[in-house]
Amino acid sequence: MPQEDAQTNTPQAEVYNRIWRAIADRKMRPGTRLKEEKLAEIFSVSRARVRQALAALEHDGLVTIVPHRGAFVSQPSVEEARDIFFARRAIEAQLARRLCATATPEIVAKLERHVAREREAHAEGDTRTAIRLSGGFHLLLGELAGSPYLWDVLRDLVSRTSLIIAMYQVRTGPDCGPDEHAEIVAAITQGHSDRATELMTHHLEHLEGTLDLEQDASQSDDLSDLLS
Repeated sequence: MPQEDAQTNTPQAEVYNRIWRAIADRKMRPGTRLKEEKLAEIFSVSRARVRQALAALEHDGLVTIVPHRGAFVSQPSVEEARDIFFARRAIEAQLARRLCATATPEIVAKLERHVAREREAHAEGDTRTAIRLSGGFHLLLGELAGSPYLWDVLRDLVSRTSLIIAMYQVRTGPDCGPDEHAEIVAAITQGHSDRATELMTHHLEHLEGTLDLEQDASQSDDLSDLLS
């Protein structure tokens, strides 16, 4: 799952992490305006702290700062969307392969517990939790593969994927679901590296296939609601 403590425990880190989470959970859509004064009020911090957090989010590609207009949640292009899925397939297929060779019973148990939580969220119709856990599954794979660098890269790609899905997905609700995740975990458990990489590639292709690259949508721009 996304690890908010990857950022230091500072006021601007809280702003960064809450906005990151709202984007990752698809609550905050591309194009949402991030008003400094409103964010300062929500988080009870100075506008200088807010600007630091927004600058960090811009560095990570999640926010676009437009001179004389302000900050907005980024709106990835069709080309960016395709590139991000290309990068995810390349990285995550190899992470799955690596885990086939290194997975311990403890690692397998963590993956199985995560998938069980996903199934529970789906069964209860808890869409917000299901979305959070579906992205968290991919981050958990990166974490358990033992590469902090690749986990950091993957965290960026997963958050950008949330923006892409928010902009272009035809259907509402999570499509990165527990059944395909369970198949990947089974292949890792059995050490079937070719099968695991094939399943991961297919899984990400399936997710990309839910996108309508002509579609956009509107939403509420009340920051208090989006960050609740």
